[in-house]
Amino acid sequence: MNSSIREHIKDMVAQLPHEPGVYQFLDRSGKIIYVGKAKDLRKRVSSYFVENRDHSAKVIVLVRQVVDIRHIVVGSEQDALLLENSLIKSLQPRYNILLKDDKTYPWIVIRKEPFPRVQSTRQLVRDGSEYYGPYGPISTQRNILEFIRDVVPLRTCKLNLSPESIARGKHSVCLQYHLGNCKGGCVGAESEAEYKEHIDLVRSILKGDLRPVRKWLEAEMMSAAEELKFEVAERFKQRLRLLGDYQSKSVIVSAKIVDCDVFTILPDDDVAYCNFLRIRHGSIVAVQTVRMTTGVETTEEELLSTAIQHIVENIAGGLAKEVIVPLIPSAAILFDGVTFTVPKRGEKAELLEFSLKSARIYRAEVMKNLEIKNPERHTERLMNAMQRELHLKHQPRHIECFDNSNLQGTNAVAACVVFRDGKPSRKEYRHFNIKSVEGIDDFASMREIVHRRYSRLLEEGTPLPDLIIVDGGKGQLSSAYGVLKALGIADRVPIVGLAERLEEVFYPNDPLPYYLSRTGEPLKVICHIRDEAHRFGITFHRQKRSKNFIVSELDSIKGIGEKSRTALLRHFKSVAAIRRASVEDIATIVGDAKARIIKEALK
Repeated sequence: MNSSIREHIKDMVAQLPHEPGVYQFLDRSGKIIYVGKAKDLRKRVSSYFVENRDHSAKVIVLVRQVVDIRHIVVGSEQDALLLENSLIKSLQPRYNILLKDDKTYPWIVIRKEPFPRVQSTRQLVRDGSEYYGPYGPISTQRNILEFIRDVVPLRTCKLNLSPESIARGKHSVCLQYHLGNCKGGCVGAESEAEYKEHIDLVRSILKGDLRPVRKWLEAEMMSAAEELKFEVAERFKQRLRLLGDYQSKSVIVSAKIVDCDVFTILPDDDVAYCNFLRIRHGSIVAVQTVRMTTGVETTEEELLSTAIQHIVENIAGGLAKEVIVPLIPSAAILFDGVTFTVPKRGEKAELLEFSLKSARIYRAEVMKNLEIKNPERHTERLMNAMQRELHLKHQPRHIECFDNSNLQGTNAVAACVVFRDGKPSRKEYRHFNIKSVEGIDDFASMREIVHRRYSRLLEEGTPLPDLIIVDGGKGQLSSAYGVLKALGIADRVPIVGLAERLEEVFYPNDPLPYYLSRTGEPLKVICHIRDEAHRFGITFHRQKRSKNFIVSELDSIKGIGEKSRTALLRHFKSVAAIRRASVEDIATIVGDAKARIIKEALK
């Protein structure tokens, strides 16, 4: 491995997230030669590229051939296992052998038949039966089946329980009936309607809804505990906990979705990211994200159409009969024989969300890579985007944001945070104690702190910011803008208000709010600045409130002066400790007379 490839691999590994997922190693020809899963992608992949005597000869040969790395982030380690299995079967990488066989995922099936059986299977047959899963470890499936059979009386026999055969009396009860595990539907002791209620209970368990069985479990646990059968009670508790651990389902492999393609589009300023998922036989077999440069006044529908055409021509080679999308592409008519579906809920909607998440992760990695390799270019791009989005004359290299904090009109404070080049400059943060305002008046408080801040900057000849952000709506903005006008700098410093509820941006003298792009970086940056101002202000407010609360009880004690209060708090650290102390201990600090007064007052 030459030095340029080694540096490229090192950079890619450094950008991998600490998340569960699947990684793919590619050789010089662009062919995937290995697929693996990881609980932590960065830790697992980095382990291949460090000097380690424990590496096998096969691993050493594999690493020498790697020139590129791809990865897919998923929600859990189990999803990583399922996706790895699907990709290995689909791609057949050279250095994978464990999952190339015909072994499939374990499912739980509710058979389509009279008195349906609930069974384990690895064969997904589309005969109208209901399939739940898949389950990664077979032990998980077995434990859930065992739980179901412990809770719900179901038949396990292979008898044909049609109404005709039961009516003819062809069957007789078996041992399971005598053990209480079956209600005897084969001899008419249980009706099909009664059995269906049990099946509905099974469905709720398999869907992760434990509410129908929770009452039963609690009753059984209480009954076992009252009879001093603690082991039995603990067993019920463990089974409930076990089922709860695996009640969420995965969209990596689905029994309901057969063959389809999924596309999502993520616009971002002058570029867009399109993610593509390929599902075959209910399993994700390919994931790819592409980055495109957008044109002028390009709609999302047009972007999606262009992305689909590009991926079909260069990556996918064709489309499934059904394509799942967040919106109908503008050129949908060009794709003959293809049905475009925009789901609102269910597994297809979950696939869309998974695809969009993959696009977001890819975008974050691109941004991180740009920031690491060329921080100045990243900053310039960000400042240009903020200037364009906020309609500013200059880049907002220096931003200041104000926020008020109070509790029912008490301990009113304010905060000013300073950001330079999109990053916090904490040494320039400032706290303000509100001095001229009585009670709750956010507008007056805003006028006071803005006037104090910029009158001082003007006196000192300190450069003014490129942008002022006020945490609040039109009222707070108008108050701050009025101060800037009075100081004669309203035309020198642009100011905006940011309403928290809908992230609305307000401009002076404009009654209507302005909405920034939800997917763009400018909104993320100004929201981060606003949240930082709120955090900084509320921290100061809590400190001041706490300090006032601490001394308030001592302040109210007649005959106890400031020196005594300070000495007591310095020694005992808190009012609670003073309250717990004896009269003798307090007397050692302030004398017997004051000690008795304090002890009486703090009862």
